[in-house]
Amino acid sequence: MLGVRKTRWRRSVSAASAPGTAASAPLLELEHVHTYYGQIHILDDVSIKVGAGELVCLLGGNASGKSTTLKTCLGIVKPREGRVLFAGEEVSRRSTSDRIGRGMAIVPENRRLFAPMSVLENLQMGAYLRGKGEQEDYERVYSLFPLLYERRAQLAGTLSGGEQQMVAMARALMSRPRLLLMDEPSMGLAPILVERSFEIIKQVHEAGVAMLIVEQNANVSLSIADRGYVLSTGRVVLEGKAADLREHEELRKAYLGR
Repeated sequence: MLGVRKTRWRRSVSAASAPGTAASAPLLELEHVHTYYGQIHILDDVSIKVGAGELVCLLGGNASGKSTTLKTCLGIVKPREGRVLFAGEEVSRRSTSDRIGRGMAIVPENRRLFAPMSVLENLQMGAYLRGKGEQEDYERVYSLFPLLYERRAQLAGTLSGGEQQMVAMARALMSRPRLLLMDEPSMGLAPILVERSFEIIKQVHEAGVAMLIVEQNANVSLSIADRGYVLSTGRVVLEGKAADLREHEELRKAYLGR
């Protein structure tokens, strides 16, 4: 936790918008979202934005609402109040499949692959809205993950954790997303695999895919992000450019070990 008092305001580390996002509408926007699980108030007046081609990280301690924010973006959880907009259109009551069809995709926490299916079949599932995908889709993901081509006939459940993370990312990319949501991509990975995972995330971002990443490894995620938000008990308490957040004293003490 950041130790920030529970208030209905947030602090902005830097007032300037990320390059290329000020003049145009955000690709994704949550406006004053309140999300509940039953009677439990999880997200409290959360507002965040992700511009086209922008990489935004979402930081916070356990039970701060990070994963619920991603589920709200994708429609797995519906907000009780507030709005979710994608490409300028409100999608608050739209289904998850509708949002995927519009260009959202997710790499879920713990990968959640179809374990009894092969690597290739998992990739085909990622492209299910467009049939089984086109050859260029496979060439693109195999260029990012050469090992998957070698393992394409292997059952996904028999792969190592790092290999399964590759499949999860490749599966999401098979849908040609405009916005990629990622939930704890470094969880359970050895340090060398974390480094490789973030190299690939950076490549995907540089290819023009907008990304919203929930990640415990604040130092690494802020090193490649454009902007960031910090959640505490379901509220956004800090936001700003990633470079400025890395130098923020309270954030450094809480997450960066400095």
